[in-house]
Amino acid sequence: MRMSFVRGVLRRFAPQDDARKLIMVACVGVIAACSKDASKSNAEAGVAGTDTAAIPKPSNFTITAEQRQRIHLIVVQPTSFRPVVEATGNVAFNGDRSTQVLSPVSGPATRVVGQPGMQVKRGEPLAYVSSPDFASAVANYRKAQTAYRNAKRIADRDSALFRTDRLARGDLEQAQADLSAAAADGDAAVESMRALGVDEAQIEAVKDGKTSAIAAIVRAPIDGTIVEKLISDGQLLQAGSTACFTIADLSTMWVLANVFGGDLADVSIGEPVDILTDVRRAPLPGKVDYIAALADPGTKAVQVRVVAPNPSQTLRRDMFVRVQIKSAVEHRGFLVPVSAVMRDDQNLPFVFVAAANNAFVRRRIDLGSRVGEQYEVMSGLNAGDQIVTEGALFLQFAESQ
Repeated sequence: MRMSFVRGVLRRFAPQDDARKLIMVACVGVIAACSKDASKSNAEAGVAGTDTAAIPKPSNFTITAEQRQRIHLIVVQPTSFRPVVEATGNVAFNGDRSTQVLSPVSGPATRVVGQPGMQVKRGEPLAYVSSPDFASAVANYRKAQTAYRNAKRIADRDSALFRTDRLARGDLEQAQADLSAAAADGDAAVESMRALGVDEAQIEAVKDGKTSAIAAIVRAPIDGTIVEKLISDGQLLQAGSTACFTIADLSTMWVLANVFGGDLADVSIGEPVDILTDVRRAPLPGKVDYIAALADPGTKAVQVRVVAPNPSQTLRRDMFVRVQIKSAVEHRGFLVPVSAVMRDDQNLPFVFVAAANNAFVRRRIDLGSRVGEQYEVMSGLNAGDQIVTEGALFLQFAESQ
């Protein structure tokens, strides 16, 4: 194409214009040469762009001797250690020392005395209820008392008649049986009143006939703190179903941690636990109390229950915490400092391994559990490897330049 262009230019000039012809030929040659060089440069640039995208970064790089002085290395050697299983969990009340308080009777609450935060003792009144069920229980007891007194009078009379041979043995035995039945009915009526919240002083008052109107009482079943108040004055309560209060002993709490299958081998009952919260810097101590037999169907994690002392009430129900379970099983492998482990663009861990002549190579690793300020390395390193512990961030930056 360029030759055709040159011939066309030459035909435009007469033979006598030799000087002009020579000048034009020279110009055309320069233009053609420049066009060829530009095409070659463009082609090289295009090839270079393609190759740059395809060629991966070099696996190692070097630094200067001055930069090398700022890099700290350690030699990787196998060691024995006890791993620490890290997990997350939620705080719950100690189920062995907490309970909901249900109303034992039906009826409206006339006066609620229990309030959240109140320290209560077992048997202490929490609410008073006007209940027909309770009135019926008191009436049944009084009827049983009357029946017992009548049966005892008959039994005493028949016993005296039998001693003077004026009564058959069968009649005496029947009177004694009636007395025993009346006594049993009285005992059952007393237990019925106790079940409805009547204390011994009130029962004695009923026995002596000193009171005619006694309100039913919702009492604290355990010692502890009222953490929830669920009723108010005038509310209608249903026996055995209306939850009135929640009482818990806050001196200990449960932490329900979620541990995945790969870490279960390092968890056993009785192992010590550190509980980390956002409330305080220092960890709280605990101990593994129970390991669930079932895994969560959604997360496939197994619930591990930790019992933790809570003297300052730092732990509160539904609080999110982190736990570190200290395994009693000894492992042997490679440990590297946390500062040596870096993350690539895909958040995968790696370390820098020293090579000859101030060169370093990036080495992909697989991490296990964390042991204090070190990580267990499951694969990617060999005994004797020298890895960077201080200056790894500088090397990562230098590698990207």
